[in-house]
Amino acid sequence: MGFTRSAGKEVSLVLLLLGLLSSNNSMAEEAMSEAASDYLSGLSRELRDQGMFSLTDDERLNWHFVPTEMFPRSGLLLKDMNPRQRELAQALLASGLSDRGYMTVTAIIQLERVLNALEPDGPFVRDFENYRMSIFGEPGADESWGWRFEGHHLSLHFTIAEGEVTVSSPTFMGSNPAEVRDGAQTPEQQGRRVLALREDRARALVTALSDLQKTLAISSDAAPRDIVSGANFPIDPLTPIGIRAAELNDSQQQLLRDLINSYTDTMSAAIAAKRWAVIDGQNFGEVYFSWAGPVERGEPHYYRVQGESFLIEYDNVQNGANHVHSVWRDFENDFGVDTLREHYAAQAH
Repeated sequence: MGFTRSAGKEVSLVLLLLGLLSSNNSMAEEAMSEAASDYLSGLSRELRDQGMFSLTDDERLNWHFVPTEMFPRSGLLLKDMNPRQRELAQALLASGLSDRGYMTVTAIIQLERVLNALEPDGPFVRDFENYRMSIFGEPGADESWGWRFEGHHLSLHFTIAEGEVTVSSPTFMGSNPAEVRDGAQTPEQQGRRVLALREDRARALVTALSDLQKTLAISSDAAPRDIVSGANFPIDPLTPIGIRAAELNDSQQQLLRDLINSYTDTMSAAIAAKRWAVIDGQNFGEVYFSWAGPVERGEPHYYRVQGESFLIEYDNVQNGANHVHSVWRDFENDFGVDTLREHYAAQAH
């Protein structure tokens, strides 16, 4: 289920690591630094040069979620790593994710195999090893540094300031197909819906609204073709639209929290806790939920969850409403820019 040819054993080891670390946030943060150091120590000088940059390099802010042919990327390719190096890269990836998040990421990568079978003459090379790991700065328990794992439909960013993991953002996960409907070429994938929770929980919320509430929440009869925020940086906060959490009853507010959880619980326990601490430290009643498009499953749809500090976008329109893009953005702390700015200001002082 992992993303190398001999990944079964490696995934088991990674999930064991996740289980050991899930109950201790500080231990998990230390493990990220150790995993990055182990990964780098396993690389030759040539490979380090391909996958390592300074923390202030412009490359750190260079990101996207489209195929490589549409957006050339830097970083060290999985296919250029030997089995041990891949295992170390996977351990680093797992250090920033929950067990469900890790399995979601590996499932997204395996969809490249599905696309390769479904689109043998398509315009893009579908390669499950065409993903890159990049390190920015020197990992260390008390250092400031960062790392990125990216390729088609995945863009995961982590910034560490003085040994503390900031809220990771941007966090992009996509799924094409959203549901594997034709399993003739890949029968083991038949019926798989990698990002099902993100769709099902949003639909549960919008269908739980009263007719009056729907007039507030449903912003348009048609969904936009893609997420509105794109891959822009800095992100321009969108105008909040939809229905406020304060206008929901208790059970509806819980459905909204469940929906937000489908994004936070793919991250490690430490990062998920940081995300929720920020949300709960603000006025949850001012979190907005909006939906665009029909509410029936199988129809093109889009939704947005927006709070004071964060934005969630989800879009399923392309390929006959069977192609998902979803993202979490922080308005002020994408790429940890605010945290690092404060860190450098304190150092100068």
